[in-house]
Amino acid sequence: MSCAKIDPAFHQAQKPPWIKVRLPSNPVFFSTKALISDLRLHTVCESAQCPNRWECWSQGTATFMIAGDRCTRACGFCAVTTAKPFALEEDEPQRVAEAVQRMKLKHVVITAVARDDLKDGGANHFARTITAIREMDPSIIVEVLVPDFHAQDWCIQIVLDAGPDIYNHNMETVERLTPLVRSRAKYGTSLQVLRRAKDLSPSVVTKSGVMLGLGEKETELFQTMDDLRGVGCEVLTMGQYLRPSPKHLPVVKYITPEEFNYYGDIARRKGFLYVASGPLVRSSYHAADFHPVVRR
Repeated sequence: MSCAKIDPAFHQAQKPPWIKVRLPSNPVFFSTKALISDLRLHTVCESAQCPNRWECWSQGTATFMIAGDRCTRACGFCAVTTAKPFALEEDEPQRVAEAVQRMKLKHVVITAVARDDLKDGGANHFARTITAIREMDPSIIVEVLVPDFHAQDWCIQIVLDAGPDIYNHNMETVERLTPLVRSRAKYGTSLQVLRRAKDLSPSVVTKSGVMLGLGEKETELFQTMDDLRGVGCEVLTMGQYLRPSPKHLPVVKYITPEEFNYYGDIARRKGFLYVASGPLVRSSYHAADFHPVVRR
């Protein structure tokens, strides 16, 4: 990404004491790491420098990132490498399913880099991965965290036809900050993705997430909540934006745990079925805490 996108008026806020990362302390972390390496898989835990990697891997869980580790977009917040992607690996869906089986997961989260180089944006690869998991164990809850597919119905439908239980697409931030924070993505397009997913498959649970601390105003956050409820979004995550490197957007403010609790309460009053709100909350953090009603 270009540093020119960063407003020089923004200054990096000082990291507060409540932003803490727990280092690995048990052998499960290392066995999870070895399994992922053995099956040649990518995880958003590593590629996006997730602060919860130590905790999640120590509990024997991870968020799989399919379609490679090179993204065609250059978002101002994201640590994933921007570069020309490699060709899709045809056996990757089976390797993900094997990892799910070996890790004994009951709730699996599958995400991917943006693949604007592919006509379907990687939709068929998502579908094949969901199918591979379903064939291995139909009872597993499958959550997908998808790119916007440019809001093309036929791409969204391909993923939905494979039968995910939860269809997640992140707004990332409020409307005013979207051009600064996200590459190519548009606020209205993301809302349309969530709207169409619900229209095309009423039984699927729709989910989204936003980062706080990028300079959003409280009224803007509340408007984003209203916009999400307006398109039928049922699950919301809110977490603190953490700057991956000096090249990325600075943290304008660190939101206190008390503020996160307050925003979580507001979201619940607005009608979200489930809300996770806290400094280290991420889209897939403790995803299994939400138990959707399965209507396959």
